[in-house]
Amino acid sequence: MPIAPAWQSENRAPRILIVDDDFEVAEPVKYALEDLGYTVTHVPDGNQGVSSIDIVRPDLMVLDMMMPGRSGFLVLEHLRRTKNAYVRVIMVTGNDGERHQAYARMLGADDYIHKPFAMERLTETVKRLLSEPFADGGVAGETSGNVVEGVDGMESIENDGGVK
Repeated sequence: MPIAPAWQSENRAPRILIVDDDFEVAEPVKYALEDLGYTVTHVPDGNQGVSSIDIVRPDLMVLDMMMPGRSGFLVLEHLRRTKNAYVRVIMVTGNDGERHQAYARMLGADDYIHKPFAMERLTETVKRLLSEPFADGGVAGETSGNVVEGVDGMESIENDGGVK
């Protein structure tokens, strides 16, 4: 039986944690998501991302792959290892490598967006992921609804211009 996201059952705004060292990307994303009514926290590196998980208790993370200190992969590994299966994760990266995308999916990323991206693409992905119930057991990546998946089983948003 699907499980409703925590923000719905707790009757509060969804909490989003952005972990990205590039302020030129993170700040516009933060403002766009706040304008949609989300509670948004931004931290500039993977180490702060890990330490912020228990404090912020995010419903969704926007996670850069390549950062100083601790990569997005290591943050995602920590998140899943600590039984945070009910947190949606969007991995964002300038790296087009299919191996990285496959690894992110294996670790439990719900979506993978290539930089540069149109802000509307990111906000629509956030809205979609936050509205979907979790599969029983909270396994990330298992979603319900009409999600169009790519050949590798994960939706991939290609470069559209906009935010890089």
